[in-house]
Amino acid sequence: MSRLASGVFVLWGAATLCFLVLSLRGDTVSAILGAGPPPTPELRARIVAEYGLDDPLWTRYLHWLRSLLSGDLGWSYQRDEPVTHLLASQVGPTLQLAVTAAVLGAGIAVLVTAFLTGRGRAADTVLTGLSVLSVSVPTFWVGALLLGVFSFALPLFPAIGDTGPAGLVLPSLTLAFPIAGALTQVMAQEVRTAESMPFALTVRARGATDRRLRLNHTLRHSLLPALTLTGWILGMLIGGAVLIENVFARPGLGRVLVAAAAGRDLPVVTAVVLLSATAFVAINLVVDLVLPVVDPRLRAEADR
Repeated sequence: MSRLASGVFVLWGAATLCFLVLSLRGDTVSAILGAGPPPTPELRARIVAEYGLDDPLWTRYLHWLRSLLSGDLGWSYQRDEPVTHLLASQVGPTLQLAVTAAVLGAGIAVLVTAFLTGRGRAADTVLTGLSVLSVSVPTFWVGALLLGVFSFALPLFPAIGDTGPAGLVLPSLTLAFPIAGALTQVMAQEVRTAESMPFALTVRARGATDRRLRLNHTLRHSLLPALTLTGWILGMLIGGAVLIENVFARPGLGRVLVAAAAGRDLPVVTAVVLLSATAFVAINLVVDLVLPVVDPRLRAEADR
């Protein structure tokens, strides 16, 4: 129950922060009308009355919060369409990018941990350095580098704007790069720890090779700590999608969010932030429920 209450508080805080930042920044009437000649006094007065912009801030906040709780996400100022329709049309490409990047990142981490960890101190040092580098380098730079090499120098993949399978390769690799690095760090360290435990000596004494020991035993030990990074990975996917979709000119919630924030389109910004926060809270709740199931030690601690 406490986790659920914390999740609700996070959602409320995210929504409230969006409302305050965008409501107190600039002229809302201009944001609603968009680019064009200055509105006439009559038009301005009509918009102010229609949207209740002359009401006190707390009154507008309560009305806005009531609409959110009733499921009404509002109407996009810029696109002139319901926000729910806009999200429904853009969530697919973002979800496709995020899932592909997550699978690639996890797959690379498992393969690297399984076959490259423990091959000597020098190899482990190089592997650790590459893992740290992958997390430290800005995703924007990685995307620009991949574009320069594989779209311009070697035109193997489309540069920007392609929504087909080929156009998904470079954006997914860009987003998977830091995920693979972080997971590899955690999993490799856990594998080294597990292989120094007494059970590993017993398995070796029974004639198991190092590869068999790792694939059948110690690699599984590394998956549980990696599972605890799910929340961080989701945050990386959400934040990275905003950059990657703009770098590669892909459709999706990231591009919609950037355009809406620039145009002070409060309903759209709030909806995207709330959707992201809801996904973050939901995934973390699921992880909190799954961890005690897969690790009996955590279940025993929770029962104390």
